[in-house]
Amino acid sequence: MDKAPRDLRDRTKRFALQIIRVLPILPKTMEARVIGKQLVRSGTSVGANYREAFRGRSRAEFIAKCGDCLRELEETGYWLELLLEANAVSGDKLSVVYRECNELTAIFVTIIKSSRNSELSS
Repeated sequence: MDKAPRDLRDRTKRFALQIIRVLPILPKTMEARVIGKQLVRSGTSVGANYREAFRGRSRAEFIAKCGDCLRELEETGYWLELLLEANAVSGDKLSVVYRECNELTAIFVTIIKSSRNSELSS
């Protein structure tokens, strides 16, 4: 198996675990719980969608599923930003997961662009 896809499968799973570990540090307010549920839903779906992409039947299906990953990462970033800007959690507690969200976003943008370019040149 190619090392890069396996690494990204592992990395998106580790990201999901990082997201899950944010929940216990959230305040017990209704607002934080609502945002926390949204955060877990979007943050954990990145890895699931990438696994589907990895097993895609066509390049178009792969690109579409990677697009789903990107949308979920954008949503996850939004929820993290809300938590930070609402001062629900200190920035130092979310900095690692927020940075990983941004790095994964950049990776998926690159994957989608290169896959589309490869598809066009085929």
